Amino acid sequence: MGRLAWISLVVVLAAVGTGVYWSYDDFDPESLRGATVVITGCSTGIGEEMAYQYARLGAKILITARRENRLKEVVAKAVSLGAQEAHYVAGDMGKAEDCERTIQTAKEKFGRLDYLVLNHDGSSVKNLHEKFGKEESWDDDPDMDFFVDYLKINLVSYVRLASLALPLLKESSGHVVVMSGIHGKVPFPTLAWGAAVKFGLDGFFSSLRVELIKAGQDVSVTLALVGFIRTPMAEKMYENKEGGQAMLDMAAPMDQTVQAIIHAGATRAREVYYPAGMVWTFAKLRAFAPGLVDILLTKMEM
Repeated sequence: MGRLAWISLVVVLAAVGTGVYWSYDDFDPESLRGATVVITGCSTGIGEEMAYQYARLGAKILITARRENRLKEVVAKAVSLGAQEAHYVAGDMGKAEDCERTIQTAKEKFGRLDYLVLNHDGSSVKNLHEKFGKEESWDDDPDMDFFVDYLKINLVSYVRLASLALPLLKESSGHVVVMSGIHGKVPFPTLAWGAAVKFGLDGFFSSLRVELIKAGQDVSVTLALVGFIRTPMAEKMYENKEGGQAMLDMAAPMDQTVQAIIHAGATRAREVYYPAGMVWTFAKLRAFAPGLVDILLTKMEM
């Protein structure tokens, strides 16, 4: 098949995927009024926007991040937007005791838990913005301290928080929403360390979903697979790069991304892709033609 034919196939898949994906949405906003929601990683970006959108829907929220001053600001705004209750836990989700404190606080404040939204991202070893700004292939002398720390915070802590929350979620027939990304389905070059985390999240939480179904437990697990979103981190990464503004102009809006994730979690979807055309297409194309995707990825400017 020639190059033009492959491009045409990708375009058709994107169009079909987008149409099918958005053709049905049975989200009921009232289902979130009074719902109890724990959201991690809320000092900025998608997590902060998530807190505000749940607040507008009348939920009771408990948010986490490391920076207490920012959490206080987010809580105050969430209350002004309509949150029935808003609380915070300042802590490092890479620490077992802070994970335990988060779920215990939710139990004490709410008495139940309907949603666990796992969104935090980071590493204590070095500045994450600096790491993301460096396009490095994996080599024979990797920064293993960074890698191990990144796994601990972005994979192990997700598993720990979900495990701690499961007793409460089973009681409420609740929901787990896991923030992942396209590199949890497609192995982009220069992101091997990030792909290890995201593929790991897919493997663990997809297995957990099946185990819960098999056990007759009505707890949904939703994986949010996002592409390039215009977050504050993305703006910092691209603001001084050649062609950076053009890249940012193509990025998906953060508010629409969060809305799609909230809808998917509330309707108990297995996965949500956003922006659907690009992320869904690459994920499905890799499932059927992994060799082709490998070739496409080697040609892409990252």
